[in-house]
Amino acid sequence: MKKTHKPYGPYEKYIKRPQDFLCALAALIVLSPVMLITALLVRIKLGSPVLFSQDRPGIDGKIFKLYKFRTMLPPKDGIIDASQDALRLTPFGRKLRGTSLDELPELLNIIKGDMSVVGPRPLLVQYLERYTPRQARRHEVRPGFTGLAQVHGRNAISWEEKFNWDVKYVDNITFLGDWRIIFDTLRIVLKREGISSTSSVTMEEFMGTKE
Repeated sequence: MKKTHKPYGPYEKYIKRPQDFLCALAALIVLSPVMLITALLVRIKLGSPVLFSQDRPGIDGKIFKLYKFRTMLPPKDGIIDASQDALRLTPFGRKLRGTSLDELPELLNIIKGDMSVVGPRPLLVQYLERYTPRQARRHEVRPGFTGLAQVHGRNAISWEEKFNWDVKYVDNITFLGDWRIIFDTLRIVLKREGISSTSSVTMEEFMGTKE
């Protein structure tokens, strides 16, 4: 994957990654009781495994394992079908997604260096070949726990709008910008805005952009 992005200053080059590590470690320590309780509830409500893991593309399109708390029942016959997501997503799972508690295990991905606190969200591997060259630029930086697209509509905006915000972020990474996104994310999570699209329980599959 061709990469045109270069760090623009000391923050992105020297501070962002150590800051990510320290923030994720602090959050993991502070939120460990919440994560433990969530894990126990997932085990009781949905059974095991408690964690859901899936291959996702990271920086430069390199694949890593993304971790979340499970929110769905196992797929019928072991075959994942996006059209069945609404049936597999339980009321308990909806509450987890609504509060974003299902995302907390991604703190481990940040500590490992797979992800950043702020960046384009890591999407499905099969989307890699569907991006336009401009959309693919979202992989020039580490994917994020939250991002510019998440504070401008989350799952309630179109894929094209999301990718436009992602590329805008790639081209404008700053210390103040990152912290503004973090605080905006906290506000949005508390208000539970943009959790679902208008046509899906989360977001419909991206099939590519028509030129």
